[in-house]
Amino acid sequence: MDFFALIWLFFIISSLQPIIRQKMLEMERLRLLERLEKRRNSRVIVLIHRQETLSLLGFPLVRYITIEDSEAVLRAIKMTDKDIPIDLVLHTPGGLVLAAEQIAHALQRHPARVTVFVPHYAMSGGTLIALAADEIVMDENAVLGPVDPQLGQHPAASILKVLERKPIGEIDDETIIMADIAEKALRQVKATVKELLLDKMTAAQAEETATMLATGTWTHDYPITVAEARAMGLSVSTDMPEEIYRLMALYPQTAQRRPSVEYIPLPRSREPEPTRRGRP
Repeated sequence: MDFFALIWLFFIISSLQPIIRQKMLEMERLRLLERLEKRRNSRVIVLIHRQETLSLLGFPLVRYITIEDSEAVLRAIKMTDKDIPIDLVLHTPGGLVLAAEQIAHALQRHPARVTVFVPHYAMSGGTLIALAADEIVMDENAVLGPVDPQLGQHPAASILKVLERKPIGEIDDETIIMADIAEKALRQVKATVKELLLDKMTAAQAEETATMLATGTWTHDYPITVAEARAMGLSVSTDMPEEIYRLMALYPQTAQRRPSVEYIPLPRSREPEPTRRGRP
């Protein structure tokens, strides 16, 4: 084999390596999902939005909850017997309200127990989905987020504030139209949240929690901790199965030249000091 043939062989192997690595990751994910399903006797569904190592033209793609996601989750729920519990692993910054509402309502209608696992964060639409669960299992440092709707780059609640702070004659028509849409969006999302919570708490508690989550109490990226979620009346546990963390490791971020976080990937505990012998 001549030198140029070796070069071509090297380039072919190099080009196939990311695809082979991706297929190996997918196979490992399926094996881990199968083990988790057998241990918990449930249907495990994963909704994880991270930048995959394989991306479009080398540029990582930022992912959110989409209609395609809701279609896939709804199919998985439809394929699950009514007496089989559903475990949903959720890791997402949010996404389309329509898609999140579809998933949430489908989970709520499932007759068997539904558990949502949040190992790191489930913001915005992710929180909306989590509210449909019978139990939310969060890592001690994981967070949820407000579900107040966003119109373009602006929170719907902030758009409405313009009408309160300026005379109507000083506001342009486009802003008035946006404020009308914002009012509808806030009312619709609040009603959805309340509907998801009514089978888990009293009507008064559901109303209070829906108002807090959906009407712009905080900024949209406000982190709702385990303690805050429990204070709202949500059923939150921190008993996270170890398999969930291993599963997250199989969804790697896009490879970087220099990692921003480094550590020795082994458990670390304090070693007992050696016992001294002889004279003190």
